[in-house]
Amino acid sequence: MKRIGLLSDTHGVWDEKFENYFAPCDEIWHAGDIGSLELANRFEAMKPFHAVYGNIDDYSTRIVYPQTLRFTLEDVEVLMTHIGGYPGRYDPSIRSQLYTHPPKLFIAGHSHILKVIYDEKLNCLHMNPGAAGKYGFHRVRTLLRFVLDEGNIRDLEVIEIGKQG
Repeated sequence: MKRIGLLSDTHGVWDEKFENYFAPCDEIWHAGDIGSLELANRFEAMKPFHAVYGNIDDYSTRIVYPQTLRFTLEDVEVLMTHIGGYPGRYDPSIRSQLYTHPPKLFIAGHSHILKVIYDEKLNCLHMNPGAAGKYGFHRVRTLLRFVLDEGNIRDLEVIEIGKQG
């Protein structure tokens, strides 16, 4: 069993609340637009950290983190990218990977809109944790926590960090 903390679109903003929200987690995952290597290093100092770069991330961040990440944890295959779209409207950059080898869990950020949708066609759960940073059009900053356990994704929590800005 692994407890996962998932966020996206921090845009370089650290919030002390992250320490409390991620304390019970075994790993932290970031779905892009980290904003700086300094911020990524803070997450890495807390817990094992998996991340992809986003469209605002600079060259130094893109050297360290990939555009797309595929891995298996607790018998759950995960595919994570920043710009991914949603079931029925997947981004062309990831669509072929999803349809030729669907993961059990597909994670994307970018939209700043929190959504969790089950894609029946792919037998895949899609998660977008919304935006945890203070920049963008979102009104509430959000992140997700959930558990991976022997092939199951369970105990999903939506956490509102606070107002945007």
